[in-house]
Amino acid sequence: MLITKISPLSNKENTLEIGIHPAIYKHWNSKDPQDRILIQDMFPDISSSEREFLLTGITPTEWDEHFGSEEE
Repeated sequence: MLITKISPLSNKENTLEIGIHPAIYKHWNSKDPQDRILIQDMFPDISSSEREFLLTGITPTEWDEHFGSEEE
């Protein structure tokens, strides 16, 4: 599924393809707090950087540029 979000770091619109089902994403992204499930519980099979993108719109490249990579 292609997800487009605006990064708070760059104010750029970024799009990533993430291997999730649109209906599950729609349910997770619900505005009703009672419908929300923790992202790691809803999407255990995607990477932490993909979950970060879903939450914030920050791409892995932007994260590394601003905060450094885990390897540094």
